[in-house]
Formats: sequence, structure tokens, C-alpha cells
Amino acid sequence: MHPILIRVGSVAVHYYGLMYVIAITVGFCLFTREARRKGLSLSTDDRLGLFLWLIPLAIIGARFYYVAFRWGYYSCHPVDMIKLWQGGLAIHGGVIAGIAVVYLFSRVKTVPFWSLTDALSPSLILGQAIGRIGNLMNGDAYGLPTNLPWGIRFPSHSPAGRAYPGLATHPSMVYEMLLDLVIFILLWRVRNKGYRDGFSTAMYFILYSLARFLVSFTRGDSLWLGPIRVAHVISVVLVIGFSLLVFVRRLYQHDAGAEEGL
Repeated sequence: MHPILIRVGSVAVHYYGLMYVIAITVGFCLFTREARRKGLSLSTDDRLGLFLWLIPLAIIGARFYYVAFRWGYYSCHPVDMIKLWQGGLAIHGGVIAGIAVVYLFSRVKTVPFWSLTDALSPSLILGQAIGRIGNLMNGDAYGLPTNLPWGIRFPSHSPAGRAYPGLATHPSMVYEMLLDLVIFILLWRVRNKGYRDGFSTAMYFILYSLARFLVSFTRGDSLWLGPIRVAHVISVVLVIGFSLLVFVRRLYQHDAGAEEGL
């Protein structure tokens, strides 16, 4: 595994950044299709404007979240806060920032919030899956040491190699990538079944939280709250919260007159 795809002189193309570009591009195309299918009154400029605000602020939120839980290190190495190519983006922080951006956007453009998040959910989970390829090549989001035959020994200069030199580790990023792809397929199949607005969003949070809860048992770079992994706490809260939302608002019911799309 090597974090750099190609280098021309002093310019290097990192897998980490490339995967983000691919994820954003694919996500925008899927969102455009879903927004049109759902009849959201958004122009091309509106959709581009949403992504131009959403992506950088979500990345900032993901970084702040990660840094906050590792403040002991970053307070002594403040310059490292901006070294995104070394990894260190927490998806939960990105989602929190993203929700805030989408909510404000929905208010400004008078677009139904839950309909908008439903249109974005498949793009988000597919983007996460693509991003895990960057984690694999970068050697971050790594797992704990393992004797399993599919364990990976990362180079010594990678985050995984520095944490567990010479040891094979769980390919936790691959586990999550595969689960993300399964979730994407499920969301893509139910998106046009006529469920109430908010159903796809709730399914995203429930399914991804369950996946993250399981994968976190193998992670070697977890953020901690005392003896408990932060991901476990957040996952449990999200599963309970969005499960209640599904049943309280009866999101599992079909809207009257809803028809399946293509």
C-alpha cells in the first residue's frame, strides 16, 4: 500500500484526495438524479451551491471532531491539524456538520428537509465506501493486530505501520467499505418504494450505525470516552433515535398515491 498514486516533480497525487474527488463527483451525479426523480425544485446552480458548502464544511466538521478527541496530541502539534492527507477525518463529525448545512439550505431554498436528506443518503453512503479505498492505500482507519489470513501488514511509514510495526492488522477499512456497499444497494432499492419522506435517511443512520458498531470492535485507531469507544456510544444513540423516529412518524408507511420510480 502506498498513499501516493503518482508524483510529477514536487507535485504528488494522493489516493486519499483522489478518492474524495471521485466520491464527490459520483455523489453529485446520484444526488442530481434523485433530486429530479423526487421533484425537488433545485436548479443546477442550487445543487452545485449545496455541494460547494456541504463538502468543505463537512470535512472541517470531521476534522474538528477527530482533533477534539485527540486534543492531547494536537495541542502539542498544532501544525498537524491541517495535515488531512495523513488521515484523521471522523465520519460522525462530518455528518453533524453536513446535517446543519443541509437544514439551513432547505430553509433558504424552501425545500422539504427530509425529502432532501433522502435524496442525499445514497450518495453519502456510496461516497463513504469510495473513501475507504483511500484509507486502505493510506494505511489509516486501520484495525487491531490479527492472525487471520487476510490481515494486512502496512508499510512502516503509514499510520497502521507506525501503530503496529511489523504486525498484520484487520483490514477494518475494507470491512466497512463492503458493508457500506451493501447499505448503498439496500437504500437504492427502497428509495423509490413510496415510503414517507425521512425513511431512507433513517435507514441510512440505522444501518450505517450498526455496521460501524460491529467494525469498531476491530479498529485500532478508535476514539475513546474512558473505556468506551466513541463510535459505539454514537452508534447506539443513532440507532435508538432513528428507530423511534421511524415508528413515531410511521415512516415505514407508504404515502398515498406514491408510485415507484425507475
